[in-house]
Amino acid sequence: MNAIFNLPRYLRILLPLVAILSIWLLLSGENEPVEAEKNDIHRSSDYAMTDFTMTIMDINGTPARVIKGKEMAHYPADDSTEIVDPIAEFLKPGKDSWVITSDHGHTQGDNKTILLTGNVIITNENDPAFKMLTDKLTLDTQYNTAYTDHAVTIKTPNGDTDSVGLHADMNDETINLHSRVKGQYDAPAN
Repeated sequence: MNAIFNLPRYLRILLPLVAILSIWLLLSGENEPVEAEKNDIHRSSDYAMTDFTMTIMDINGTPARVIKGKEMAHYPADDSTEIVDPIAEFLKPGKDSWVITSDHGHTQGDNKTILLTGNVIITNENDPAFKMLTDKLTLDTQYNTAYTDHAVTIKTPNGDTDSVGLHADMNDETINLHSRVKGQYDAPAN
């Protein structure tokens, strides 16, 4: 006769229950180690700075951009850089300087584009009453342009303009509004 039939009755009932419980624990526990591993992975930076100022020179050796911030950290795992409270100033001899601030900045790889998020404000250093406001903006540092597909508000002393999407060229000092443009302009009194 089979050995299982020689076992006492309570063991014959208990053995299949233990087998079912073991299978259930194995199957239900599959996701837990993966989640625990994900939670245990922390990003670590290879260098960081606080209250920093970086000056980027053009090919002639004159300052082209000044980037300031409260904190900056570089993460080698994905070659990304995070900046807290960045301020980017675009300098062009003989032209207006544009200043862009935000709550957060992110760049990856060669740093040709910087994604700014949270309370993004673009101002003209020579005309601080002019402001462009949005919540997300991409800076192309190679071509000195800024663009977004998010809502934008342009504030001037003579009125406000709202738009969805914007492309600004700091070299040519041109601004193109993409869609749903509406605004009010109050002509200055003579």
